[in-house]
Amino acid sequence: MTEKEKMQKGILYDANYDALLIEERRKAKALCHEFNSLSPLDEENHQIIMKRLLGKTGKNCFITAPFWCDYGYNIEIGDNFFTNHNTVILDCAKTVFGDNVFIGPGCGFYTAGHPVDFQRRNQGLEYAWPITVGNNVWIGGGVHVMPGVTIGNNVVIGGGSVVTKDIPDDSVAAGNPCRVIRKITEEDKKRVFKYEP
Repeated sequence: MTEKEKMQKGILYDANYDALLIEERRKAKALCHEFNSLSPLDEENHQIIMKRLLGKTGKNCFITAPFWCDYGYNIEIGDNFFTNHNTVILDCAKTVFGDNVFIGPGCGFYTAGHPVDFQRRNQGLEYAWPITVGNNVWIGGGVHVMPGVTIGNNVVIGGGSVVTKDIPDDSVAAGNPCRVIRKITEEDKKRVFKYEP
């Protein structure tokens, strides 16, 4: 079994010396660098590069530079996607975003993990477990999503959260570790937002 096949199966693999994985990461990093070097006004080439880099992009996909990923082809994005500055996606496994996903600045989605025991970790071994984000999700700034997590539909993740476990549909969740604070209710649809200093 190749190292890439091990990576795709979610078992320990070595990405450090595998020529194919190294070359795929280099290509992705070169496209990220090209994307990050473009003028913010060059929206046409932003879209062209993202279509070359990512596995799937829906309609109205907007990624704000700088953006970094490992492979790109494992990232699938639905319609009406927005991510702010400094998003990092370590997409060694599938990383899927549904429709109407909004991501604040400085967020990370990490499918890659390492063994807790130092012997295997020092050998350079790692694993990759998929991340799934549902539809109609708002992820606040500075959120970090760990390997194997599924975030359901109609979810809000509070800024600064570290998401280590699945979050169910229709939830507001926050914290480190991130946990459900409450369900989203009909009252939320009626809330009036008014700034009063």
